[in-house]
Amino acid sequence: MMKRASLHTLGCRLNQAETTVLAARLQRDGYRVVEFGEPTDLLVVNTCSVTEEAERTCRYVIRKTLKHSPDAFVAVTGCYAQTGVQELRTIPGIDLIVGNQFKWDLSSFLPAPHALRKEPDPQVLHTRTIDREDFTLPEYGTPDSTRALLKIQDGCNVMCSFCLIPFARGHERSRLRDDVIREAEILVAGGYRELVLTGVNIGRYCQGDLDLVGLIAQLETIEGLDRIRISSIEPTTITDTLIDRMASSSKLCPYLHIPLQSGDDRILSSMNRPYNVTEFTQLIRRALLAVPHLGLGTDIMVGFPGETEAAFEQTLNILQAHPFSYFHVFIYSQRPGTAATKLPDQVPIAVARDRAKRLAELSRLKRLAFAERYIGSTVSVLFESGDMDGFRSGVTANFMKVSVSSNIDLTNHLKEVRIIGASDRWALGRLTTESQPMRTVPML
Repeated sequence: MMKRASLHTLGCRLNQAETTVLAARLQRDGYRVVEFGEPTDLLVVNTCSVTEEAERTCRYVIRKTLKHSPDAFVAVTGCYAQTGVQELRTIPGIDLIVGNQFKWDLSSFLPAPHALRKEPDPQVLHTRTIDREDFTLPEYGTPDSTRALLKIQDGCNVMCSFCLIPFARGHERSRLRDDVIREAEILVAGGYRELVLTGVNIGRYCQGDLDLVGLIAQLETIEGLDRIRISSIEPTTITDTLIDRMASSSKLCPYLHIPLQSGDDRILSSMNRPYNVTEFTQLIRRALLAVPHLGLGTDIMVGFPGETEAAFEQTLNILQAHPFSYFHVFIYSQRPGTAATKLPDQVPIAVARDRAKRLAELSRLKRLAFAERYIGSTVSVLFESGDMDGFRSGVTANFMKVSVSSNIDLTNHLKEVRIIGASDRWALGRLTTESQPMRTVPML
């Protein structure tokens, strides 16, 4: 009987992209991949180390799985497996810990499917350093969404004082151009209409004379590809050339998610972020001038050591004054080994939580205002799978979520939709035209 494998991803889109690769390898090795939460013989947890929630969440995922599958072999990989080996050793139920250096070989370290069994102590495969060479991927995964994640870069050379990523993923390196194009062509041939470029610091993509804009230009030539979306990108890597490309391209989505982290220059300096508030705001104003329908998101951290109420108000004012369509809010958490742990003036958690709550409310209002701008307009929507209470949902090129009432399956259709209402979760629309022909998308 074919053994079952369940995979669970914690953290970012890059982790999600990598999990699809791990799933493809397990399928090739004879496993039947099942949804997380179903009975399984093997659990692979691809972890995150960005916040101190990593250990708690990892414990929960393992405990939940072993409750319904007590004999499941548990393998943990990813960033927390790289930076938190000693902590992971103490979590009951883990059988294998694989650091990022060996992530792509995880399958070869597993027992044969018929020999899976719980171990008294976890086996650990880990090195402190990670290769610096540019890379190819050993497998091409099958994304479980109509928008496929395409990994193009890994690692980071920017030592932000709060961040473990340089320790978890190593120095920046880029995926070889031919490997990127090959996977992109396979994904489009398989029916995917939108590719989301992912990495730790994707603006630093470089292969000889080929930079991120050059790579996008080559991806745009792939017949059948409708959209290319850039995931989170550092402000210092956004060039005028990239903005101009976004303004003129029919395929590059008018969307930027640019982490700000704080609206106070003193805090940015303490974070070791390589820009100031003026430089950031000038950048987004330039982008908005060139791309009027730009969807603009950001990341904000509250409760960083030394963040006074005045510093927080500076952040609040910047966010209120600029047309962000949403932002992700994070509460600072100490990460062992980072420079920020040594900083004075730690912010009480109750204060940080209150600030996060205030920003979350502002983000809600920003989402609503962004959706209201489009009432009466017609937009193109790429629909995701499934429905909720008779509503089908998808996203526009500038990352506005749109829902329409429909009793037909719109999965992977590009439809013209007239926006007739708005909420702080999505815009409400009405279908106006027949969809473009659907291409089948395989699902895990």
